[in-house]
Amino acid sequence: MSTLANQLASAEREEVTQAIRLLLARPLLTENADPAGFELVRRRREPLAQWFDYTCGWNLVVEPRRGYARLAKIRTNPDGSRPARRARSGRAPFDRRRYVLLCVTAAELLSMPMTTIGLLADRVVQATAADRALAGFDPVHRPERMAFVDVLKLLESYDVLRAVDGTTEAYVDSAEAKVLYRVDTTLLMRLPAAPVGASRLSVPPDEVPARFEELLLGLLRERRYGGAAVDGPAHEALGEAATTDAQRNLRLRHSVLRRLFDDPVLYRDDLTEDELAYVTSLTGRQILRRAVEQAGFLLEERAEGFLLVDPDAIATDVRFPDDTSTARVAALLLLEPLCAAPAGLLPEQLAEAGADLLRRFPRWAKAYQSEDGAGRLAEDAVRVLSDVALAQTTRGRVLARPAAYRYRVSETTNPTPKIDPVGTTASSGVAAEGDML
Repeated sequence: MSTLANQLASAEREEVTQAIRLLLARPLLTENADPAGFELVRRRREPLAQWFDYTCGWNLVVEPRRGYARLAKIRTNPDGSRPARRARSGRAPFDRRRYVLLCVTAAELLSMPMTTIGLLADRVVQATAADRALAGFDPVHRPERMAFVDVLKLLESYDVLRAVDGTTEAYVDSAEAKVLYRVDTTLLMRLPAAPVGASRLSVPPDEVPARFEELLLGLLRERRYGGAAVDGPAHEALGEAATTDAQRNLRLRHSVLRRLFDDPVLYRDDLTEDELAYVTSLTGRQILRRAVEQAGFLLEERAEGFLLVDPDAIATDVRFPDDTSTARVAALLLLEPLCAAPAGLLPEQLAEAGADLLRRFPRWAKAYQSEDGAGRLAEDAVRVLSDVALAQTTRGRVLARPAAYRYRVSETTNPTPKIDPVGTTASSGVAAEGDML
């Protein structure tokens, strides 16, 4: 009997471990998109909710009947490294216009369990015309329809919208396209992860641009850590000073572990003095190691910081090395000159390195084979490296961060060389070595 109990307990631990990493990569998990993954999370939802709440202070909601699980991941330091992306156009990130249309469209959908694309577009036209802070939406113009379709496709990927008749893409070619949608308003309301609603920060619209960073932090203020009340002006909502030692320790635990489980690398230099003292204390180190073990990661502790490796790549939402885009290939190839320059490289030096790549592979990176292509290639590659914490820009120079030295480019023998560096080998025999983040 004890053997059976041990086997059941071991099976539960393995399932919880897998589900933790699954939710870290996909904080909105729907039964429609991943039936097996959703069933795993549904079955183990209680220990999962307890783990995320204790470890990171993140709330997990599982709705078995509605077929979704939502992990509200609040980032300690919000940035633009994980933008919403277009389903078309090579998955380019959303621009300002698309984010505006996303917010307006979501607001209009809250009262529409069923709608058509034409009716929804009319509602967005009216809403933008009524708000003097917004540029009006004009579906007569094709670029506007393209932006609107990108928004709708994103909501479809979240299962908020489901086309029951027609296809969304048809609207790009004609504003008269007929598409009927079913709207999951309950799931739509679960999308925002911020603990404070924007309407609770009483700030005049004219002041928003100048106070954007302050307002963003105001949206992330959490009552559990003490401080000022949420309601009222944004500067009052930013009071994060813990009122008790317990609240202070809770805030430190969550701030450190959120960053560790949400970013590829956590550098000691990026931590505050209090955070570093916590994570290097006996208690903090024990909590960190236990949480990492429960989640199924391998922990690497170095003098520079901490790195989590998922041996099964379940929690990996962004891979590096990766040959899915020109910028990612260029990022790997530019690591070598970056790591060879301890003082960093100027943008002009990186552009020259990019130009060298374009000369070596003239039939590769066609989108960058232009007069300013080398500079754009270098900028896009540096953005990739920055997003995975392998490079940073300081005083106008791009420097390799410690984790970048885990990778190197080596020569290989390929009997049938390719014409470009995409993939594991190239015409010059280039291969990437190093662990995947």
